[in-house]
Amino acid sequence: MPTPLKTGARPHVVIVGGGFGGLYAARSLAKYPVDITVIDKENYHLFQPLLYQIATAALSAGDIASPIRSILRKYKNVRVIMGEVNDVDVAGKRVVLDEGDFHFDYLVVATGATGTYFGHDEWAEFAPGLKTVEDALDIRRRLFLAYESAERLPTGSPERDAFLSFVVIGGGPTGVEMAGAIREIASQTLKGDFRSIDPTHAKVILLQSGPRILPEYPDDLSDTARKYLERMGVEVHTGSRVTNITAEGVHVGETFIPAKTVVWGAGVLASPLGKTLGVPLDKGGRVIVNPDLSIPGYGNVFVIGDLANSTPPGKDPLPGIAPTAIQMGIHVAKNIAALVAGEPATDFVYDDRGMLATIGRNSAVGIAKGHKVKGFIAWLMWLLIHIYFLIGFENRALVMMNWAYSYMSFTRSARLITGGTRKAPAS
Repeated sequence: MPTPLKTGARPHVVIVGGGFGGLYAARSLAKYPVDITVIDKENYHLFQPLLYQIATAALSAGDIASPIRSILRKYKNVRVIMGEVNDVDVAGKRVVLDEGDFHFDYLVVATGATGTYFGHDEWAEFAPGLKTVEDALDIRRRLFLAYESAERLPTGSPERDAFLSFVVIGGGPTGVEMAGAIREIASQTLKGDFRSIDPTHAKVILLQSGPRILPEYPDDLSDTARKYLERMGVEVHTGSRVTNITAEGVHVGETFIPAKTVVWGAGVLASPLGKTLGVPLDKGGRVIVNPDLSIPGYGNVFVIGDLANSTPPGKDPLPGIAPTAIQMGIHVAKNIAALVAGEPATDFVYDDRGMLATIGRNSAVGIAKGHKVKGFIAWLMWLLIHIYFLIGFENRALVMMNWAYSYMSFTRSARLITGGTRKAPAS
């Protein structure tokens, strides 16, 4: 059976999840007289907001991922375990892994969210989501193999046109950023690389079931984002609910869109670990937490990040973005330290610093400290903020160099087709 880092009088804090919330909680707690165990099913921390740049060959996986052990190396009271927590016995103060149990005095659950196909899991075969490194590499392989397949087919062939059609489903930030990046690959990156096809003639379609893209943003910024995409050559279809996806394309009601490459960015569902806590969940599976981020009935168990539904009085639930998770992680660390010292926990107050979505080269929209921003200034803010949130100087330096190279040369540095089959799909 696994054991804590140390035994004795010091409280044992277990943190499940090595994302932003979990890591910031661990680093903030490490200065207090507690022993900490961080458990994650992967051995690395992944900066998910930049996954689409792996999928579109702007960055390599190592640019946005860092080993959790190296991040926490200097904190001697922190132990890292690679494993997957399957169950939580809240009353018994233990988390359950296949390899055994870990007992805790305080627990922080920060396992994030996964993708959902709204009851149509069979679509995943034809339309991969974008939640893991493996997802991103799979999408990248499909994108570039599509051009290789089209190159072998005769001009005017319907199948050739299908290989040169790319559909992104979901008009949130992930879908908008993916659609813009795929359009840039066609218009700039691959321009002149082929002899039979002209990549600039590729079709990129963004499907959104609701009336506008970026629905979390004000109407005028959503409209601006749509104009940016359409100016790039992306076809934006709102009010378009997908009814089926096959290997041949996408059905939107009675309309069929032939496309060999489809990317899913339409929905997220909270980590299933939340169900094991035995407390109320919202319709998205998120744990409805107390104002201090603890769960009802258990002041020593906290849920943070995308798994938490934290709703300030009179407002909407807090957004599932990196700054929210970071602030939650830091606050929970302070609350645990207070409880250890015999003091009460305090309520979490979110500092809303805004949100940004990029739409290709030089264009973005967003809200920064209550002010609307768009265009090049917003894009520059997006770039600097994402560099800032990358954990590790080496990652920041790599990303800055790759972005500078891509910006100056209009090329992408990670265009290798790897994983799966190495030959173009059968036509």
